[in-house]
Amino acid sequence: MDLAALTVFRAVVRENGVTRAAMKLNRVQSNVTTRVKQLEAELGTPLFVRDGRRLVLTPAGETLLPYAERLLALADEARQALVDDKPRGRLSLGTMESTAATRLPGLLATYHQRWPDVALELTTATTGCLHERLVKFEIDAALMARPPEPGMLDESLDSVPVFQESLVMLTPRGHRPIRQASDIALSTLVAFERGCSYREYIERWYAGHGIRPARVLELGSYHAIVACVAAGAGVAVAPRSVLELLPRGADDVAVHALDELDAIDTLLVWRRGQCSAALKALRELLLAARSSAAAIKAERAPTR
Repeated sequence: MDLAALTVFRAVVRENGVTRAAMKLNRVQSNVTTRVKQLEAELGTPLFVRDGRRLVLTPAGETLLPYAERLLALADEARQALVDDKPRGRLSLGTMESTAATRLPGLLATYHQRWPDVALELTTATTGCLHERLVKFEIDAALMARPPEPGMLDESLDSVPVFQESLVMLTPRGHRPIRQASDIALSTLVAFERGCSYREYIERWYAGHGIRPARVLELGSYHAIVACVAAGAGVAVAPRSVLELLPRGADDVAVHALDELDAIDTLLVWRRGQCSAALKALRELLLAARSSAAAIKAERAPTR
């Protein structure tokens, strides 16, 4: 198996077909089709079957895909290591929406200025989705919330905390203070889809108080979530940092501190043993920002 054939195979999988894979690779469709057929002949088994207009992986293709991802990732890392230790090439970073909006803009601007030879690709998703994509070699690293339970990260991954978020409960303005779950007057929880760690934290908080929401209304952005809470549709949980970016409509929302969820780590996570120069530079930048923020917080802390 040569790396070029594996690159074509992976592109056909990721792009859901030959046409889009050819466009992604800047090749003609016939070349992509030929390379796939050559790989199948070399392996002695079909890798795709046609389902109507779609190409679907065979069991052999499913088996080959993670090996192809690992081989291509290692080859890319080797190329960068042999050139020099200067960050360059592609770095695919996944992140939670809240982190992308509140923590990353300034840091990514700094990163681009320092390392212009790195093509940084940023995608947003829930923590569960980011974890899955990282294990499948679909992204190089991820910024995601620390799972509620120890051991929930795949053993093939390494991580380091880079941010810390304070989760707060949002209710319509005028709601009574919330000290425990029984103080919540609305039975609907407005949240992201399953896979969101913040949703899991608040559901565990409910369970710890012996109750659970009667209904969960799933939405895809904090703007939509806050708008629903302001309209009286339910309650929600969000990082306090997100509230600073919301429009004036957020004035119709009351914010309630939850001591048990006051310090949730955001982790930078990557596959063990696969930290390229580009990723190392990002990790160092994030850790430096964390240290600076901690120093500022310590200076502002009241003395006794």
